[in-house]
Amino acid sequence: MPTVHANAIDLCYESNGSGDPLLLVHGLGAQLIDWNAGLCRQLVDRGFAVTRYDNRDIGLSTKFDAAPAPDLVAIIGGDTSTAAYRVADMAADAAALIEALGLGPANVVGVSMGGMIVQQLAIDRPDLVRSLCSIMSTTGDLSVGRPTDAALQVLVTPPPTERRAFLDHEVEVWKVIGSPGFPFDETEVRRRAGAAYDRSFYPQGTARQLAAIVASPDRTAALGGVRAPALVIHGEGDALIGAGGGRATAAAIPGSELVLIPGMGHELPPQTWDQVVGAIAANAARATTAA
Repeated sequence: MPTVHANAIDLCYESNGSGDPLLLVHGLGAQLIDWNAGLCRQLVDRGFAVTRYDNRDIGLSTKFDAAPAPDLVAIIGGDTSTAAYRVADMAADAAALIEALGLGPANVVGVSMGGMIVQQLAIDRPDLVRSLCSIMSTTGDLSVGRPTDAALQVLVTPPPTERRAFLDHEVEVWKVIGSPGFPFDETEVRRRAGAAYDRSFYPQGTARQLAAIVASPDRTAALGGVRAPALVIHGEGDALIGAGGGRATAAAIPGSELVLIPGMGHELPPQTWDQVVGAIAANAARATTAA
């Protein structure tokens, strides 16, 4: 896969299709391959030129090995000195990637932490955002979208380092944060976890990304200045970021559309793809109409 030097780091990316540029930004610890190829094909079939990439500190993009180990307790308490970067820095990566690849202005779609990144991108670089879609994410207001106790526990539990144990661990994680209203596909969870492990097993980066989320400020007020057509999608069964996070995001962005999907957890089950892709395409069309 190609890499591009952007915002003083190397970002690994992959592009497919032709048409309106669409940038996919994934969540905590997730690599570009965690965007399901079938979902990407559906987006390409709807006329998008789809680019997905590894965020900093994950996958095949630049790792921040020299950064200190994050102290989440201290960060929550207000001492952010061990946070190597913030969500705004990751949004600057996305902006630099868009500019380096000549994609701007682009339709941007982010899930979970990726939703936070595209929100910040729309705040900081509105010239690069044609339309915005924030999925299973939140505003940074700690009073909304709170995880269940079980989801919080799996979030902060370090994964095993041995491959087979890691796959078993991921199965247990997705039993907690997956979709209660859709069938649990253990075979697919193991396939996805194995592919990610073999490509780049790097939990230190995930820990630093989590620190970046915790150390970043509430975006609610700034989201009030976003003028790009905005779509917010959230699962009503999301245990990791409760649906209140999606509702708060939609309330913060003027004119945004909120889509709540019954039974969906912190993932995009294949059964939801038609609805999700259709909503993304319709939101992008709003940008065309506005232009």
